[in-house]
Amino acid sequence: MAQRWNYTRGLKDIGNGLYAWLQPDGGWGWSNAGLIVDGGQSLLVDTLFDMKLTADMLKAMGDATGLSPDDIGVIVNTHANGDHTHGNGCCQHAEIIASEASAREMEDVNPALLAQLLKMAPGMGSAGAYFSEIFGMFDFAGVTERAPTRTFSGRLDLKVGDKAVELIEVGPAHTAGDVLVHVPSDRTVFTGDILFIDGTPLMWAGPVSNWIRACDRICEMDVDVIVPGHGPITDKAGVRRVADYLNYIDAEARKRFDAGMEVREAALDIALGDYASWGDAERIAVNVDTLYREYRGDGIVTPALGLFALMADTRDAMRNRRVHEKRSS
Repeated sequence: MAQRWNYTRGLKDIGNGLYAWLQPDGGWGWSNAGLIVDGGQSLLVDTLFDMKLTADMLKAMGDATGLSPDDIGVIVNTHANGDHTHGNGCCQHAEIIASEASAREMEDVNPALLAQLLKMAPGMGSAGAYFSEIFGMFDFAGVTERAPTRTFSGRLDLKVGDKAVELIEVGPAHTAGDVLVHVPSDRTVFTGDILFIDGTPLMWAGPVSNWIRACDRICEMDVDVIVPGHGPITDKAGVRRVADYLNYIDAEARKRFDAGMEVREAALDIALGDYASWGDAERIAVNVDTLYREYRGDGIVTPALGLFALMADTRDAMRNRRVHEKRSS
């Protein structure tokens, strides 16, 4: 089913008033979004990392549907990360819905802070260089913020025209308040960052068991079109692959935690196998750090800049190891 849509940048017509907006390669900041249209009403699933990217997406959606940005009735932010929220200001009249946990989290990392960090990055060592490399092409300074105007916990049922739309909170997992957007009549679900397809999942929040349960919940749905937060449109085999990665990393990290390894040592020691081909493999360092926090049970969160430095260091070590292995072969 997922093979019907090529993974190229732009708008994909899923059918029956549903659309997906895809942004290869699905790496840092290159997120997907969705649109549901019926009976003169519309719901936008997520916006993009800056206003220009979102405006380009909305123009393409308008060309396909006749809707202007001012016509968008509802935006659902699947979680708090800016690559799914910073374009909210492009739709000035839309109701913006998010989980309560996501709304609280959005207050912590705003676009002005990201713009300031990019300015400071040259003096921030390896973390700054990594931060500039992955985020330097986005315009955080030009973002006009719009926060959620409506929040919920657990589940919220909506109607878009005659279409029933289910908002299902499955976080904390990737972030504090992840939400699935399910359209039962069209056998489609927009997952936000519960799914990274062909990219390494990034566990800011955890616990890992919640994320695995979210994958299981998607597999239990009567759906055959699954639009991830990053990567190509997928099917249940793709969902199970994400769950397999999470189960594997959990098991391997636990062994190394019990053996007394530090986070960096453990992250580099875990053999990624086929997962090594997924984008941004260095995110394993954050995943291990989050798992260690869960194992310790102390709730102590590593500061974000520390995590970016850890990923930068991990990526460099991975690259050096590949060069050494190639020379030795």
